[in-house]
Amino acid sequence: MGYTRVLIVSSLLLVFQLSTVVAKGKAIGSPIMAPAPAPGPEYTNLTDLLSVAGPFHTFLNYLVSTKVIETFQAQANNTEEGITLFVPKDSAFTSLKKPSLSNLTSEQLKSLCLFHALPHYYSLADFKNLSDVSPINTFAGGNLYSLNFTDDSGTVHLNSGWSRTKVSSAVRTTYPVAVYQVDKVLLPEAIFGTDLPPMPAPAPAPVTDIAPTADSPAADQTGKARAPASPDSSSPSASHKMMSWGVLKHLVLAIGGGFLMFFL
Repeated sequence: MGYTRVLIVSSLLLVFQLSTVVAKGKAIGSPIMAPAPAPGPEYTNLTDLLSVAGPFHTFLNYLVSTKVIETFQAQANNTEEGITLFVPKDSAFTSLKKPSLSNLTSEQLKSLCLFHALPHYYSLADFKNLSDVSPINTFAGGNLYSLNFTDDSGTVHLNSGWSRTKVSSAVRTTYPVAVYQVDKVLLPEAIFGTDLPPMPAPAPAPVTDIAPTADSPAADQTGKARAPASPDSSSPSASHKMMSWGVLKHLVLAIGGGFLMFFL
């Protein structure tokens, strides 16, 4: 009987110890789950983006040939600042007559490409604040490589000194890359000077022959103007009227005299 009690107590103590060890093991060995990190910004391939949108083939070719596309790509995906691009359409380069880009050196062409980007991401709503702090330095750097912004009821206008254009459409506005289409090539003063391009002179108005008016003196066959007729000179029609009036006057006097003789 005593042996049975001892066996029962020993079994209970063993079970209690085992449950305590298991509980401690779970508390120590259970991993603490950390919250999942927030997803980073989506990788943006600028070459693919500009190849599909647009047409921006001319500008993209300049970016690739000068290797500026690599600078823009690193800014877009390796920094927290992001990037803002202003991309001219192919027609903007076609309509650009003067100045010509073919005369630029390789360094000037590279600076021209860098001039079309800001080293920070700006949404369309941000341009309203930029108009108050303009000019804004571009990727090319320096005051002569700056842009002035004006927000006119939601329409963003850009002024580089040589170029005046506006944002015609938003190609991409998702952080960290903003791409906006512009209608003209942005020409920096650091390359093309501070003198604004001359405005085309207006075409001269056509000269028309004006016929002489009725009151102007008519020219004779020698080309000289004839003097106007003197007020004292009378035409045949005027003389005829004076003769008719004299005859009518004598006739009235004769009739009046006849009536007077009849009554007397």
